[in-house]
Amino acid sequence: MTGPSKGYVLENILKTTFNSLYPSAEGLHRAIFVGPGCNGSWNLDTSYGLNIYIRTAGEPTSGTTNSPASFIFQLVIMKYILSSLLLVAPVLAFPTSSDSLLERQATCPGLPSGFSFASDGKLPDPFTTAAGSKVTTKADWACRKKEISDMFQKYELGTLPGKPESVTGSVSTSSISVSVKNAGKSISFSASVKMPSGASGAVPAIITIGGSSIPIPAGVATINFNNDQMAAQQNKGSHGTGMFFDLYGKDHNAGALIAWAWGVSRILDIIEADTTNKIDIKRIGVTGCSRNGKGAFIVGAFDDRIALTIPQESGSGGAACWRISDSEHNAGKNIQTAGEIIGENAWFSPLFDQWATKTSSLPHDHHMLAAMTVPRGLLVIENNIDWLGPVSTTGCMRAGLEIYKAFGSDAMGFSETPGHNHCQFPSSQQPELTAFINKFLKGGNDATSVDKSDQNVKASNYISWTTPTLT
Repeated sequence: MTGPSKGYVLENILKTTFNSLYPSAEGLHRAIFVGPGCNGSWNLDTSYGLNIYIRTAGEPTSGTTNSPASFIFQLVIMKYILSSLLLVAPVLAFPTSSDSLLERQATCPGLPSGFSFASDGKLPDPFTTAAGSKVTTKADWACRKKEISDMFQKYELGTLPGKPESVTGSVSTSSISVSVKNAGKSISFSASVKMPSGASGAVPAIITIGGSSIPIPAGVATINFNNDQMAAQQNKGSHGTGMFFDLYGKDHNAGALIAWAWGVSRILDIIEADTTNKIDIKRIGVTGCSRNGKGAFIVGAFDDRIALTIPQESGSGGAACWRISDSEHNAGKNIQTAGEIIGENAWFSPLFDQWATKTSSLPHDHHMLAAMTVPRGLLVIENNIDWLGPVSTTGCMRAGLEIYKAFGSDAMGFSETPGHNHCQFPSSQQPELTAFINKFLKGGNDATSVDKSDQNVKASNYISWTTPTLT
């Protein structure tokens, strides 16, 4: 995983040129500057998914250049291409990314075959790759993120399928309909929509996993996703039941959580393709509480079209780390562990069964869900209930905050408070909820540096790695 040297990539010059060429924030003139990637390429990704790749390391290939000056030249050319496309944009349907996390990491190798991990009671280092090298730049992160995604799928959640052969549907002011076809099978489902009063133009929205326990503010739409319909969660025997398994087979190794994430991604596909622009694809959040909070966390981790993830009181299997929960259980605490959870329900893949009683042998833990959401918005809401594991959620998410710290980002917050019933949102957590929704869904500039808990727990109690400053 090599990238261009700092001296070679004239980052500030490129960014200045980019900003002068693309001053508008809307339409086809908008482009996202991504790179250099793990393969040493610069990627100009327009809002319609049109990409150009300019190699900055390695041998020149057709259509590429090793010169930053040529990169600037191609930006100029792209400016005029995009300007011309403005004339035909209403009648053209450019391909867009449905599983953008997977698409942007397509050039990264992921977890190598034969990968092994030495058992460690401390939380694994998110900044050390499977090959043992250190992540030092943000450009390196895409490939490390791909490895972490593979770890969660291989050892815990099950395989997340890519976009199916056909995804069609529509968006109205009351519902989103989705029809999926793949390998000769098909499913159809819908999600109810509650638009904000007086809605005009594309509005932000929060997708609720099995309903919402947090107040949805004025100006934000609510999209209700029936996760039980997609993958059942009555008990452990529920595995293989639901629309996801109707499409991919009852023996598919996905647990319910990853199946729910797949279902939400299909809803996002329809919103993204909707030409009526009722809902703003760039301003979508997701939330859920308890078991559905675990689902919300996984949804936000596996689709980077989610701007804000708000898992509420997700406890073990969500905001808690398996290793810390085991440690607390061994100390006599009444806390849910991996060994218990696999017998309770079908949330996790059958692949997880062999690891649930030896979590220190896992190459990942749940602080690394923050590695999947960074630098997008993430507000983790917790409660001081023993079964949820307040020590575990606090220690785990404070380790997650270190990942955001490495990015120089305050886009993650953690809030744990006592004195209220499970999934009964207290007024004491309203300020941070308001701040995060304002900033990530409503275009505000609210301060989102939040880290509060009644537990005297430090990340340093559970980690042996040092947090770098990624450049």
